[in-house]
Formats: sequence, structure tokens, C-alpha cells
Amino acid sequence: MPADPKPKKPRGGDARPTIWMIGFFVVALCVYFVILGKRAIDLIAEGTAVGIVLGLAVLFLPLLGVWMVVSTLRSGIEHQKLARIISEQGRELDVSDLPRRPSGRIERDAADTLFAQVKQEWEADPTDWRNTYRIARAYDYAGDRGRARQMMKRACEQFRESSDGRGA
Repeated sequence: MPADPKPKKPRGGDARPTIWMIGFFVVALCVYFVILGKRAIDLIAEGTAVGIVLGLAVLFLPLLGVWMVVSTLRSGIEHQKLARIISEQGRELDVSDLPRRPSGRIERDAADTLFAQVKQEWEADPTDWRNTYRIARAYDYAGDRGRARQMMKRACEQFRESSDGRGA
């Protein structure tokens, strides 16, 4: 789809409830990681071979959890940044007129047509993060979540490599 001539207002409303919910879950996970870490240290302190091995294994879980939380939050923040810039530039995919199922999902044929249009744009310049972002969104609308995540990750990498930090 060609870019809209004027930028649309960002959708949404008050983001505070979502931010509070994310904050609540992060705090809850931190409490859980601390409890799990304390239990791991208690197992190691027992001094038995089994206790030490189990303690080290359990100690690995909170470390893995912290890494997962941090990487997920970083990705979410980066995706939101790209979405904001795309919206400011008027390049967000307009799906407001596409037919929807009762569940709210876009009809499969309409999503496939949208995807075909966006794919042509992307194939014309696959190095532009904007085109990669748009095809990631088109994959998402078409229901291919795996490829959508893969292309969004690629769009973020392309954005970081772009010359001025605004993806120019």
C-alpha cells in the first residue's frame, strides 16, 4: 500500500493501565526470582553433593528469568519506538477498511492481499527498516506470528544500523 499523505493520530488511549500491569508482573517475577535464588543458596549451603548440584541448577533459573524479562522489555520498547516513528511518518499499514471476522481478526483473503502489496514494497528495498517493519506487521495480520517476529527483529537491527538513530 502506498504511504498515506498525512500521518494518522496514534491509536490507543491511556497506556498507564498497561504499564502498571507490566510493572506489577516484573515486580512479582523479581520477588519470585529472589525466593528461588534464596532456596538455591540454601540447597548449596547444605553441603551435600545432591544439594550443591540442585542448588546450582535452581540458581540458574532466576538468572535465566532475569535475562528473559530484560530482553522482552527491551524488545517491546524498541518495537514501540519503531511503531511511533512509522506512525509519525504516516507509513503505518491502514487496516481500518479491511473486512473482519466476528473475533476482530482481519479476514484471511484481505490479509493475504495486504501482505502481497507490502511484500512488493519490501522486495523493492529489503534494506529499509520501514519496509521490513511493514512486512512484519503484514505477516502478523496474515497470522504468521513466527515470521512476523523474525522480520520485526530484522527491522530493529536495520533501524539500529541506520545512519542517524531515527532510521533515516
